[in-house]
Amino acid sequence: MRLAAVTIGRSDTALGALYRRLAARAGKAKAVTAPARKIAVLFYTTLQRGMTYKDPGASHYKERYRNRVLGKLKRRAKPFGYDLQELPPDADMAVS
Repeated sequence: MRLAAVTIGRSDTALGALYRRLAARAGKAKAVTAPARKIAVLFYTTLQRGMTYKDPGASHYKERYRNRVLGKLKRRAKPFGYDLQELPPDADMAVS
């Protein structure tokens, strides 16, 4: 499963995006464990229940991760009296 996780890290799938995100943060040796476990769980579930797996894709994974991080930031800022709002896409990031 670990070999499959390393290989899937180069693909444009949700598991590949997970591997790349973890590899950037913790290193490739440690990052291989989480996708390998997910592959094992998917394999077992497929054998046990006969489900079919449809990969949502890397963009879907990245969007879910982004929403999760933004939600956490908003919850953490609220007790300090801040209300976070997203900038429009064309907003200049330079601070004057």
